[in-house]
Amino acid sequence: MTLTDASTDSALEVLAASLVTHADREGPLLPILHDIQAALGQIPSEVLKPLAAALQMTEAEVWGVVSFYHDFRQEPAGERVVKLCRAEACQARGSEELAEDLLRKAGISWGGTTADGRLTIDPVYCLGLCACGPAAQVDGRPVARLTPSTLQKLAGVA
Repeated sequence: MTLTDASTDSALEVLAASLVTHADREGPLLPILHDIQAALGQIPSEVLKPLAAALQMTEAEVWGVVSFYHDFRQEPAGERVVKLCRAEACQARGSEELAEDLLRKAGISWGGTTADGRLTIDPVYCLGLCACGPAAQVDGRPVARLTPSTLQKLAGVA
């Protein structure tokens, strides 16, 4: 995603502040990326080159970290983010059927955001709620023992 000039300036300001905060830390890349994501809702491509230069890394190394971790987004997430567990324990309790139904009702696929920007649905592969599946994380809050109606209500598509 390409940002506007004002957004690029804002992204670079967030980067500069985070670099100061984490300058003395060993391995500052992940904390800096988390700061950028928290402030902007994504990791814009415009910060990759200056971040790499500041940390004496290549842009490819920084991009490798951003693209490896699923929580780092290159596009902004929706107002509500639902992360559905796809691990075996939740699958055994019906998570795949829940997911298919929710994705169909929302009209998006995994990792997608609805056209109105209200909902993003991401897969995760274990939330540690195996005994209480199917489980999800809704806006960072874990929820378990989901039913189709509960999940749809939480996601705002009921």
